[in-house]
Amino acid sequence: MVSQIIFIAFTIAAIALFSYNLKKIIRNIKIGKAVDRTDQPQKRLMTVLKVAFGQTKMFFRPVPALLHFVVYAGFIIINLEVLEIMIDGIFGTHRIFGGLGGLYNGLIGSFELLAFGVWFACIIFLIRRNIIKLKRFSGVEMTNWPKSDANYILIVEILLMSAFLLMNAADAKLQALGSGHYIVAGAFPISQHLQGLLPDTESSLILIERGCWWFHIIGIFAFLNYLPYSKHFHIMLAFPNTYFSNLEPLGEFNNMTSVTNEVKAMLDPSFVPEEAEAGRFGAKDVNDLTWVNLMNAYTCTECGRCTSVCPANITGKLLSPRKIMMDTRDRLEEVGKNIDKRGNGFDDGKSLIDTYISREEIWACTSCNACTQACPINIDPLAIITDLRRYAVMEESQSPSSIANMLGNIENNGAPWKYSPADRLNWAKEN
Repeated sequence: MVSQIIFIAFTIAAIALFSYNLKKIIRNIKIGKAVDRTDQPQKRLMTVLKVAFGQTKMFFRPVPALLHFVVYAGFIIINLEVLEIMIDGIFGTHRIFGGLGGLYNGLIGSFELLAFGVWFACIIFLIRRNIIKLKRFSGVEMTNWPKSDANYILIVEILLMSAFLLMNAADAKLQALGSGHYIVAGAFPISQHLQGLLPDTESSLILIERGCWWFHIIGIFAFLNYLPYSKHFHIMLAFPNTYFSNLEPLGEFNNMTSVTNEVKAMLDPSFVPEEAEAGRFGAKDVNDLTWVNLMNAYTCTECGRCTSVCPANITGKLLSPRKIMMDTRDRLEEVGKNIDKRGNGFDDGKSLIDTYISREEIWACTSCNACTQACPINIDPLAIITDLRRYAVMEESQSPSSIANMLGNIENNGAPWKYSPADRLNWAKEN
């Protein structure tokens, strides 16, 4: 009964703490401006099934995609056993689903095979990050914390899978000994090879089995509450992020309603303008971005696929699409903490542009959309860059000289070039 009370207390505390942190993240995302992403529900659902559930965009790099799929499948399927652990922990039972017989044996056996697959994949991921040191896992934005964050999760996964297999190995030996409370149930294709490493005494085996059982469930609770502080929160947000992703053609420029109203009013004095939200042009800070942009920032996995295909980054320019997303998330977290301490409307004198993202970065972007195309979960760094540029040009009249010259030519000549419209056909006369 004592262990049941402790288990229930741990469960309530873990869920309450996670709910508290989740509520803060949702509040932070809602700081963003409204945008309608509820159109074409069938197409959005298919996008989720294909991109998030099917992970189709991962397979442009087949080796890491296969390893990630094993971890992904293991995370979903092995955690079905958590349901059994929860019931056992609350009611003091042991392998409550053991009565399913052959079906249960098949499930436990498949869980073990997946657990070993996850264990092996995480080892390979650690080697890729820390020994091979793949280039896309480095960069100015990949400071100590982002690198450590990835390693922590991989190590925790290895420990959890190891505890799961050791727990089953001890359980199988206790079943063979006919120990009370340990019913004969389950198949153990992997953990049977670990049984020789364990002691033969019943008391020692019970200590190991119970220790691994508690380590496994407490580890899951700890992992759950670590997620809101980690890039691995994409486990929760990948599905809604792909559902609400942009379905329009990549690179299609959206018109601002306020600007469209002014242009139409100049062309037609009788024009009745549409309602437009008051505010600045473009984005200076995170509250000027849309809630989808902010959800993108929280969903970023920091995998570096976007930066690795960015032509600006490849040619040595300062821009890194991954850094754009990480900076947006960091600024959003800072704004959220300011709200917690000082309430809404507090101005700390900082902004997303200049404080976090430099002008050089936003103007290095070629708007090619390679980053958006490469992202496994349809994150759109270009949308943020575009709004920061809009603010610089339309609110501050600041842009590189080449951009200023182009805008001046459009205003004066109706085209990006310096030639007068009357001279555009001179090349034909010469021929």
